[in-house]
Amino acid sequence: MAKNKKSGDPKQGKGSGTKLISMRIPKETISKLRKVAEKKGDMGYQQVIKSYINLGLIDELDQDLKTVQTALAKQQLGQTSPATAPSQKPEPKAEPIQSLVKSPAKPKTAGSSKRNSIGELATSKVITDDIKELAKSLDGYYHFFAGKTFLITGAFGFLGRYMVFLLKYLNDNVLSRKAKALLLDNFVTGYEQRVISDENLAFYRADVVKPFATDEPIDYLIHAAGIASPVYYTKYPIETMDVGTLGTRNMLELARIKNVKSFLFTSSSEVYGDPDPKHVPTKEDYYGNVSILGPRSCYDESKRFGETMCMTYWKVFNVPVKLVRPFNVYGPGIRPDDYRVLPNFIEHALRKEPLPIHGEGKNTRSFCYINDALEALFKVLFSNANGEAFNIGNPAPEISVKDLGAMVAEFMPYKVDVVNIDPPHTVYASADPKRRCPDISKLTKVTGFKPRYPLEEGLVRTIKWFREF
Repeated sequence: MAKNKKSGDPKQGKGSGTKLISMRIPKETISKLRKVAEKKGDMGYQQVIKSYINLGLIDELDQDLKTVQTALAKQQLGQTSPATAPSQKPEPKAEPIQSLVKSPAKPKTAGSSKRNSIGELATSKVITDDIKELAKSLDGYYHFFAGKTFLITGAFGFLGRYMVFLLKYLNDNVLSRKAKALLLDNFVTGYEQRVISDENLAFYRADVVKPFATDEPIDYLIHAAGIASPVYYTKYPIETMDVGTLGTRNMLELARIKNVKSFLFTSSSEVYGDPDPKHVPTKEDYYGNVSILGPRSCYDESKRFGETMCMTYWKVFNVPVKLVRPFNVYGPGIRPDDYRVLPNFIEHALRKEPLPIHGEGKNTRSFCYINDALEALFKVLFSNANGEAFNIGNPAPEISVKDLGAMVAEFMPYKVDVVNIDPPHTVYASADPKRRCPDISKLTKVTGFKPRYPLEEGLVRTIKWFREF
């Protein structure tokens, strides 16, 4: 699109000569590489594969494993250490979660007031511009924010952080009656830098698997906590199930006690599993095709059960629940080491490394830019559609992973190759859905939402942020 070729945008590499390389890594080599990956924690298997490709460790792998380990150690310098899982040794600063009938937990204050301007906290022109545009897209909804109190779980995850930035921006620039928020996170997979906490936005280090207590009123509760990346939910399967089930129950109970105006559960398109092609694009009334024993089941089934629990609280206690099912949301703020396909491609491309395609790359996805996702999410939250589920996404285009890799490569000002590798994990090898595309007609009918960001524009913005990061 013409507007994507403004000055400052990544150049589209005309005639870059991007080529497809087929590389099949032997199973015995895969096994050895995984042993290295297990020792590297969150750096994981994908970084090992990158070093394997870059260093050309085709022969005498046993001798060269130390070389891979050394390369990975160098890559880790300057990076944030992975957060500790709840089942592991707790962070020293973590506060105990209070019972719902006991005295409330106290918020942790982070930083001086000078640090809390949206521009400095975001440390990114791309994110700052995104938040301004997101606020504009919600013009007409400001009265829902004014003087209200929100509770957000997973407040400093990918989606949650944009929500927090939005509240901060509205308080600083739009609202005369400030919005307040209780911001909960335990940083299992999130970054702990630049936590916002001021007189209106209070951060609590909290694990929602345990009940959370507060004397504050709560108008809107957004349960966005979860472990969405396949690499991480296979690493933390128990924690993944707990946050989707026990955590959801605790938040629903809190919503019931506080008599909230609206409760939003961020479910997932994974509740549909690997849909029958006849049901793609997929509507909300599709029951799904999900394996209860597969490698993705810890995530898929916890989200499905979480939805069931929400609907039960709606029917039994009249808690005004809404369910949203995001489809492949991407954008600035997503972890570069998230390992999902788009951040994985961009990270490799900026390092001038081959883009790794698992298998043949024929599986298709549709991608939704984070601003579109958050606009839709808040419009659902503020709607009267209680007891309803909504797909959140951008149906166009539905693109193959192979074509997506070629698109990312074309946005680079230098040649980037694309390589086929054997899927590194069973979550991709045997359980990766073949197609994933939403029907959002229900969302549009109820809220008027229409996607604003085509894939090309979203990619440009995301690549810019990765460069800043």
